[in-house]
Amino acid sequence: MSVSDVVCTRLDGDVGHVLLHRPHARNAITVALAEALHDALVDLSARARVVVVRGAGGHFCAGGDVDEVTRLRAAGGDALRGLFDAFHRACSVVATLPVPVVAAVEGSATAGGFEFVQAADVVVVRDDAVLADNHARLGQVPAGGGSQRLPRLLGPQRALTHVLLGERLSGVEAVALGLAWRSAPADGFEALVDEVVARLLRGDPGAAARTKRLVHEGLRGPLEDGLAQETEVVLEHLADPAVSERLARFRAR
Repeated sequence: MSVSDVVCTRLDGDVGHVLLHRPHARNAITVALAEALHDALVDLSARARVVVVRGAGGHFCAGGDVDEVTRLRAAGGDALRGLFDAFHRACSVVATLPVPVVAAVEGSATAGGFEFVQAADVVVVRDDAVLADNHARLGQVPAGGGSQRLPRLLGPQRALTHVLLGERLSGVEAVALGLAWRSAPADGFEALVDEVVARLLRGDPGAAARTKRLVHEGLRGPLEDGLAQETEVVLEHLADPAVSERLARFRAR
């Protein structure tokens, strides 16, 4: 296990684990946590086939650390920009990684915590989790990508409603909206995390990496360009000798 002051990592076979570790502050985001989260994701994605991110102390992440924001604000705009840039890098790097990143959400996932959830590839939640963009409740503007990712997930009107009202969602409600794959009660949550990891591990690593690339790059351009790129990536995938071997084994069965 690798342990920094704010993030712990562990490699368990083909599964990388990232634990946000500021339980006394509900894992609120500091510059150090954002940088460590980014580095942990990059490091584990090179050694694992699935990466799971969760929070210590019964909460996922309560967003930006108010004391850190206050301190950086007093130091000037450039200092404060460093916090936002570091957290943007941690969220945005998920789309560039060749492996699925799973957010396993318990307790609070608010503000920046909710924004990281929006950036994850697969999200599982406890039924009683609380997810919300609560920036508006504090008279603030989303600062971790929520103004851009949430409209792409829910559509602009629904996203604005959630952000402007600071609406709190349970895990069950997040699933109903399509913000999470599945939820479970407390006594079934670990089994749910294990299930999604096992299913991802049964998939082909190359196919997962290429599919992620198609989805994220395709969102940046017109549909026609995405469809053309899909064909090229499929041809690239089928030309892979390892894929040919798997197809041969399938035909033999």
